[in-house]
Amino acid sequence: MNPAQPRAHGRRRLLLLALVALSPIFASYAAYYWFAPTKRVNYGELLETRPAPAIAGVQGDGTSFTLAQLRGRWLLLIVTGLDCGESCLRALYATRQARTMQGREQERLVRVWLQPSDALPVMPEILLAHPDLAVARVDRRELVRLPVDPDAGGILVIDPHGNLVLRYVADPDIKRFAKDLERLLRASQMG
Repeated sequence: MNPAQPRAHGRRRLLLLALVALSPIFASYAAYYWFAPTKRVNYGELLETRPAPAIAGVQGDGTSFTLAQLRGRWLLLIVTGLDCGESCLRALYATRQARTMQGREQERLVRVWLQPSDALPVMPEILLAHPDLAVARVDRRELVRLPVDPDAGGILVIDPHGNLVLRYVADPDIKRFAKDLERLLRASQMG
């Protein structure tokens, strides 16, 4: 028997064992770089993380309002145009339903409705249908600083640190919107 034969056989075994041990690492790199997922999990549009602009206005009872005074809570910011038409009512309804669907976690969410200062007065029946809603009138120049079209309206989610997180159209799919909120609240212990 040739003494080089067992040595070559041992080297092949060692090489095979090393390949088997390293194959999950190679497979993970290949999956990460070549097979990137095209489907995203969130329904809303993920925004670049940056602080929300300092918005100040006046509430319905005449008291001053700032976004900074709500820091520490998750905010559902509803931005609307001059009148509360169909899209505005749908946005208010969607945020109310999505918040309610969070169950005991709903107390971590605050709904804020921002209107331009020259908007039509809010009808009392709207306020009765949304008792947990904070309403503020804000100068139009302030609303333009938000990443949403103030005329078309939309919904923004702001984290407890005051950063913009997600943007939704004025009439979102309520179940998918609520699912996004559920994921955020489950993943975050703040607020």
